[in-house]
Amino acid sequence: HKDTGEPPIPTTMPPNSNPIDDDRIREYTLLQESVDFNEENLEGDESTMVLPMKLVSLEDAGQTDVGHQRDHNEDCFLITRQAQKLSGNTGTRTNAHGLYVLCDGMGGHAGGEVASQLAAKTLSQYFEQHWATPEPKDELQPLPEEVTIIEAVKLANQAIYEVNEQEQRAGHERMGTTLVVVLLQGTSAVVAHVGDSRLYQHSRRLGLKQITIAHEEGQREMARGIDEATAYARPDAYQLTQALGPRESEELEPSVKYLSFTEDTLLLLCSDGLSDNDVVEDYLGSHIDPLLRGQKELETGVDDLVKLSNEVNGHDNITAIAILLKVSPDLEKGRI
Repeated sequence: HKDTGEPPIPTTMPPNSNPIDDDRIREYTLLQESVDFNEENLEGDESTMVLPMKLVSLEDAGQTDVGHQRDHNEDCFLITRQAQKLSGNTGTRTNAHGLYVLCDGMGGHAGGEVASQLAAKTLSQYFEQHWATPEPKDELQPLPEEVTIIEAVKLANQAIYEVNEQEQRAGHERMGTTLVVVLLQGTSAVVAHVGDSRLYQHSRRLGLKQITIAHEEGQREMARGIDEATAYARPDAYQLTQALGPRESEELEPSVKYLSFTEDTLLLLCSDGLSDNDVVEDYLGSHIDPLLRGQKELETGVDDLVKLSNEVNGHDNITAIAILLKVSPDLEKGRI
């Protein structure tokens, strides 16, 4: 799914920049040549990128739909974001601080929607205290450490688990939810997930990447060395091995990964009502890539994705959150 037709990064100053002296132009050109050199040697590894980047703009949109076959929606999503645009002699940058939560609930007697909403609420309240949204003039705080992320996820798990215990739910009646949560700070983010809800990352150079790996029996078998065809021939291949709520927090092992963005990037959080049957992969060119390239408004694009999912899938609730980040070299940090 990679687009190899990307034109080279220009070595002229970007539009809307103020005039600068010849030394500064040569400096900018040198930094851009550094980008070209590193891209030729990256082979998909962004860690060798030495040029500092800044966030220029941030857009996001989310939508949920009950689907064609369910009578209620057990999915839940939450977007809390602050973005401050700053312009000056060195160009434009955006200071952004965002929390994105997507949950796909499960459980009898209206348990699924209770679990997903409780998880989103608990995470929101936790990060309000431990990673508060800054005031416009305040400096952005660094992303939370992994131990803090795991503590937040386990707190959400415990909140649901206690309701299960209080209501004496057992077996399939125990409510629970999947989770994928993204904390975004400038050109960096951290993602944590439990279950099979997904995060995709799409950019021109790296193409489409699935960042999360489902916590399900098939994937667990593959981790043990079983080939994919055999692992997913099991009747329970898609059964979740982890979810928020059914078990105590000591048994929960959330997956956490940190991301850094060195080119314009589209992030897509989705429940399995959207990701089932390879919808994201198969419709990359028609529905995903136009969002990255600015050929379609984000709100419209998310709406189109939900409609597409109802046509191709429709058997489950459908939820999507799209986040579009545009970045550029940070010349001030990159001065030699």
